[in-house]
Amino acid sequence: MTDASLKTAAMLAIGDELLSGRTKDKNIGHLADVLTLAGIDLKEVRIVADEEESIVEALDALRARYTYVFTSGGIGPTHDDITADAVSKAFGVPCRHDAEAMKLLGAMYERRNMEFTEARQRMARMPEGARHIPNPVSTAPGFVIGNVHVMAGVPQVFQAMLDHVVSTLPAGTRMLSRSIACPFGEGDIGTLLGAIQKNHPETSIGSYPQFDGKRFSTELIVRARDEAVLAAAAADVEAMISALEAERDGNRPRDLDTGELA
Repeated sequence: MTDASLKTAAMLAIGDELLSGRTKDKNIGHLADVLTLAGIDLKEVRIVADEEESIVEALDALRARYTYVFTSGGIGPTHDDITADAVSKAFGVPCRHDAEAMKLLGAMYERRNMEFTEARQRMARMPEGARHIPNPVSTAPGFVIGNVHVMAGVPQVFQAMLDHVVSTLPAGTRMLSRSIACPFGEGDIGTLLGAIQKNHPETSIGSYPQFDGKRFSTELIVRARDEAVLAAAAADVEAMISALEAERDGNRPRDLDTGELA
């Protein structure tokens, strides 16, 4: 039975510049941080080029699999900003100039004494029936259709839009975590840690190797949504470390004069 409180998400980052390396993505990490705090699990991230077929294919796969999909990029004024067209195609609806978006943008350019050109009007295009995502930074709105939230690629704008979006979503159950320092490398603990993970299927146990210039160690992060479940798994991890330390210390030679471990 599926836990209704579990909320999952995927991100679709759109843009040739991301794949060429010309632009370094800053939105994925920010989205992950914000969703974690909201109790929403970011499960998958895809990066696709400014190609309609690629966007539609990825969007259809992700929106069917996850509670929410968040996109970034491709809603600007240039010819290669085709996200609105691709999302419209994925949902089988026309892509049109939204009347309210046209008013917002028209008023903004009038205040700035700038011409509301045909290119700038492209930023008012969205799938028919979509709802606005406010843009307090540069006015041009993002939009929501179904479970897909379409936002700008510029990090400052993406972050402002995301703040609004997350405030409208029902939060999931927050993930709890505990960090445990392990003085052994991953090669020493891999098999034992795998057995602990198998015995605690409701947890996620991550291992992060470290090297201080002299020896390897591992930071272990145990995650769960229930405190008792988390505590039980953490106790087994700590017991594993204690057993390995006892085995190591038992095999270490002692100084004949002091009796101390070498």
